[in-house]
Amino acid sequence: MTGQGAIVHIGCYTAEGGGRGTGIVAARRDPESGALTPLGTVAATPSPSFLVRHPRLPVLYAVNELPTGEVSAFRVGADGDLDLLGVRLTGGAAPCHLAVAPDGGHLFVANYGDGSVTVLPLDERGAPGERSDRVRHEGHGPDPERQEHAHAHMVSPAPGRGPLLAVDLGTDSLYRYDLDAGSGRLVPRGPRVRTAAGTGPRHLARHPDGRRCWLVGELDGSVGAYELTDDGALHERGRVEASGRAGHVQPSEIAVGPDGRFLYVANRGIGTVAVFALDGSLPELVAEVETDGEWPRHFALTGSHLYVADERADMVRVFRVDPASGVPTAVGEPVPVPSPTCVLP
Repeated sequence: MTGQGAIVHIGCYTAEGGGRGTGIVAARRDPESGALTPLGTVAATPSPSFLVRHPRLPVLYAVNELPTGEVSAFRVGADGDLDLLGVRLTGGAAPCHLAVAPDGGHLFVANYGDGSVTVLPLDERGAPGERSDRVRHEGHGPDPERQEHAHAHMVSPAPGRGPLLAVDLGTDSLYRYDLDAGSGRLVPRGPRVRTAAGTGPRHLARHPDGRRCWLVGELDGSVGAYELTDDGALHERGRVEASGRAGHVQPSEIAVGPDGRFLYVANRGIGTVAVFALDGSLPELVAEVETDGEWPRHFALTGSHLYVADERADMVRVFRVDPASGVPTAVGEPVPVPSPTCVLP
């Protein structure tokens, strides 16, 4: 935070990933209007396609989505400037997602290219050390082009004592792991949870109650509802369509609103954000809004605003979210950002 508003960091695809970005961009956010004022590129790092912050320290982590995967760590300055703390190899290919353990002691990375999950210990400054583990998923799904082998797409550590959930698009599976904090190694907890064949699970969103989560299927355009039990098991309660529109829908990001009443899903191909009410056993579609682009890859909810990164339209779109209905309404003009892939308030 600064006296003039909050800083937002935006990850982008660079030329190394076929994009037009130059690295990590910073923007100043007006908490009242939601407006973003771009401040320029603050880290010229290759294809930082996903970003996350340390839970306690002023440190930001980025995957470098390269054939030989890397993770970069940066110390965050007051005005959003980034100073490099270190770069580490993930041991996998094309890392696309990462998350920090709730205690801040380890970093988890999903390597899309080879379907593996990497663990990196973090020191007292938040700098990553040499990887302590890497587990590789095996198998494939029915789609010969997208599911020819495993493709880890997300890592989601539990806020409490539950297992790390690893979402794998290629094997139609969620894997559960416990972290041995002493050795930094992942211990499988029970068999993997399989989705319907051809789902292509991409990302999941947890409810604040810790008992429910929702999983978006990139390949079949679905949202699966799950119940989480204390022992880390997941039980599917049913599935709904990610969009009410016609067209080839490829859902990307999914998130629960801060009060736990609504679920949001970005739909690529048709350029919408769908809003679902969560007061029933399954999500119920209540609204679907245009993003003015076709490829909303990621979004972030913060305060009363929603920020949507449209990778192909080279913009971040700002919405104000109605607190009663949960429905976003676009405000202002799109913010030009080349090949944006992740918005981190």
